[in-house]
Amino acid sequence: MAATYDFPSDLLAGQEELHQVRAELSALLKRLPWSVEPLDGFSDDNGWRKVERPASPGWTEDEQAEVEKLRRREHELAVFVSGHRYWAAVGGSDRVHARSRLKHVHEDTAEGTGGGARGSS
Repeated sequence: MAATYDFPSDLLAGQEELHQVRAELSALLKRLPWSVEPLDGFSDDNGWRKVERPASPGWTEDEQAEVEKLRRREHELAVFVSGHRYWAAVGGSDRVHARSRLKHVHEDTAEGTGGGARGSS
């Protein structure tokens, strides 16, 4: 049977917020123009694939601030999750599996299987 882990609630909450912040940042970056600064468009069909970009109006100061805020929060959460005191209690190769399980625990919860209590490998 695969090991299960009893993750502390603050670690679960931090990982869940990290997923949310990353999804929000990804969606924002997809909506924004391709260049932060205003730039002319270009087309290059001389390479192995054609590359085209329309002119970019650049990002507004508010858009730049929002991206910076999300990136800063993403970094804070990544440091919190990776440096959490819980990891000191999980040994060796088991720690790699536990970290992987934490990243996917929200998927398990959605399917109704949960994180579970700490068991053996």
